[in-house]
Amino acid sequence: MDCNGSFLAETESVAADVATAPVTIVVCSSCRDENGSDAHPRAGALLADATRAAARDSGTIEVRTVECLGNCKRRLSAALLRDGCWSYVFGDLTAESGSDLVTGAELFATSQDGLIPWRGRPDSLKRGLVARIPPLAMLKE
Repeated sequence: MDCNGSFLAETESVAADVATAPVTIVVCSSCRDENGSDAHPRAGALLADATRAAARDSGTIEVRTVECLGNCKRRLSAALLRDGCWSYVFGDLTAESGSDLVTGAELFATSQDGLIPWRGRPDSLKRGLVARIPPLAMLKE
């Protein structure tokens, strides 16, 4: 299966692209901690810093921030994006979840079918999954 959910006749072409499949982690920098604290820096900004630190040596992972992912009921949130593949939104993270996000991004970057495999996914990304969003090319009218 390719990134769009279609089955491939040959898998060698996907495997060749796997090593160069960049993943972007988008962290909500305005998220508050589990207590709803308005302290600055916000817990989301701390999560972004921890994620950047964990991804420092990665050549395929980029970390960016956004003001709000609109997932406030699930507190600290982040998304994993890979061009032409499904995107993932996670919630219920902590300011220390940066290494979990990077582990998930590494699994995603090397995935041959464009999905984050369940096996090997950190627990915070298993229980914190909010949504899996298909690529536009996969949508039907």
